[in-house]
Amino acid sequence: MTRNWAGTYDYTAPRIVPVWSEADVVRAMAGDGPVHALGTRHSFTDLPDTTGTLLDLSGLEGGFELREGEVRVAAGTRYGVLAAWLDERGLALHNLGSLPHISVAGATATGTHGSGDAQGVLTTAVRGIRFVDAGAEVREVRRGDPDFAALAVGLGAYGVVVSLDIETRPAYRMRQDVYRGVSWDAALTDLDAVTGSGYSVSVFTRWEASSVGWVWVKSRLDADDDPVPGTLLDGVLDIDAEPLGGLADVTELRGAPGPWMLRLPHFRLDGTPSFGDEIQSEYFVSREHAPAALRAMLELGDLIRPLLFVSELRTAAADDLWLSPAYGQDVVAIHFTWRNDPVGVAAVLPRVESALAPFGARPHWGKRHGFERMALERVHPRLAQARAVFGRLDPDGRFGNAHLERVGVREAR
Repeated sequence: MTRNWAGTYDYTAPRIVPVWSEADVVRAMAGDGPVHALGTRHSFTDLPDTTGTLLDLSGLEGGFELREGEVRVAAGTRYGVLAAWLDERGLALHNLGSLPHISVAGATATGTHGSGDAQGVLTTAVRGIRFVDAGAEVREVRRGDPDFAALAVGLGAYGVVVSLDIETRPAYRMRQDVYRGVSWDAALTDLDAVTGSGYSVSVFTRWEASSVGWVWVKSRLDADDDPVPGTLLDGVLDIDAEPLGGLADVTELRGAPGPWMLRLPHFRLDGTPSFGDEIQSEYFVSREHAPAALRAMLELGDLIRPLLFVSELRTAAADDLWLSPAYGQDVVAIHFTWRNDPVGVAAVLPRVESALAPFGARPHWGKRHGFERMALERVHPRLAQARAVFGRLDPDGRFGNAHLERVGVREAR
């Protein structure tokens, strides 16, 4: 497959080489010329592309090894596969993204996230990174090492990650409930009441003035019969709700208790994720600015809706990872799942980004946006330092590409 999973980006690399082991990666790196890693193809831009060789890591799976409080897992392993393996052993992760289909290395390298006021992005669970550098040497970096904060959300800019050590915790049970009818006035007056109503909360909206849409609450359970509130602010519990328009492969709703790994994602691993033929964009604003930023998006609702499947609002806790979307601040993420209309999306994104600019919005690294180097340096205060680390580890620029140069993650060569 030479396209991303949604069919909305075509890779231009002249060679795509599958790898199945760490040794394969070392052999592939033994030559020279540009190289980049390609995971489960969930980026929507040329971020993972190259003028040289793309190493397809989708076959670099498994390799599970339990250690004290963590699991070592091969880079191409999908989160849903890792989650099932852990759950069988009574273990869990702190969070999962909406799609369990994404690879552990690709998701953590781009700062991908689930939701939850107290939950960090997926990368915050990474304790160690094992990678092959530009000289085909295998190296490891651990949390607390000098370069870790730069490399954790590393965008493929310094090497090919072959495995990760990810923090685990005891398994837990959850349920999913959906509320409708929450007004924008109530939500923006007390946003904490909405986003704090469960362990992980997502708001699905089409920016209509009548209400926020659907509030999808994922609650961690002490017991399967834990009570659930019948109201949320001025909204009500809806046991028949279909917050994604009746998509067939959504994880089980209606308050049915179940294991964490079948409730935290929105979609089932054995099904089709999201809408499919789509383009995605996402922006992160600090919690203090979130109500004003959401009002700015509401004002653009008539412009946005014709191009939109749905928007999703989620939250993440602050962290200390230099290129994380939540570096230094708790954030609200404003996500757009667009119809496959590249011309229309390209026309509306400048309006969205201009409206969000006063709030210091940061774009998701792997999704469609119009930010370039200067704009990103304004909102990512450690970008120049991360760029210096990547340049030190890869002085010849083997892992650079046009996208990384354009956004200021690597210097042009």
